[in-house]
Formats: sequence, C-alpha cells, structure tokens
Amino acid sequence: MVVIHHNPECGTSRNVLQIIRDAGYHPEVIEYLNEGWTRPQLLALFAAAGLTPRTALRTSKSPAKELGLLDESVSDEAILDAMLVHPVLVNRPIVCTEKGVKLCRPSETVLDLLEKWPPGPLVKEDGEVIIDENGNRLI
Repeated sequence: MVVIHHNPECGTSRNVLQIIRDAGYHPEVIEYLNEGWTRPQLLALFAAAGLTPRTALRTSKSPAKELGLLDESVSDEAILDAMLVHPVLVNRPIVCTEKGVKLCRPSETVLDLLEKWPPGPLVKEDGEVIIDENGNRLI
C-alpha cells in the first residue's frame, strides 16, 4: 500500500506521484488541501517521518511568514495548531509505504520507500534525469 499526501499544484508532488505510478503502484492519493488534517494524523505522520511541526513547515508559498510562524520562539504546538487551520503550511508530499514515511523533497527520495522502481529513463518535469535507461539511479 502506498499513500501520498498530495498537492496537485506542486511540481514536486506531481513528480512523486508520477514516479509512484510509473513504478506500477496504484497509490491512495489524499489531497490534503481539500481534506485538511487532524491533529492525531499530523502527529503520527511527523513521528513516523522523524519530523517536527517546525521541520515540516512549508515556509515558501504559504502564509507562514504572515502568520508569524518563522520566528524561532514560536512553539511546535503553535505551528501544529496553525497547520490544522491552514493545511498548506504542511510541506509536501508526504508518502507512506511499508518501508516507512518520508517528506519526499526532493522528489527522488520517494525511491527509498518503493520496493520496485519505474523502468528508466525516468525524468522529472524540469528535465532532470532520475533513473537512466539502464535502471540506474542517478540522483
């Protein structure tokens, strides 16, 4: 089972979803901007991925600065509370497989979570080659 917490507007998230599909998986896609988060869900994801609310905080293209969340004095609890109100504050994509849970940035880190990889060549949206024609991981 592969689960991806996905934002279709994010290039990295789209790349990760495509890698998963190209590898032959049929992931459960959770569009978290539409569905939102629950506190237990975020705490479980962060614990499994070795993240804290601060390390999972999306600081660019999000309201983090406007909400005053970038100051080091802001507690993880306050950041978590803000993430529940503003789901976009959670960096993405977060992928869950039998091999673990990761924030998959850059997108090729998803390969660490997959038992099988897509056949090469595999190229990101920006043209960067991840897997060559012989199936070798390049990055």
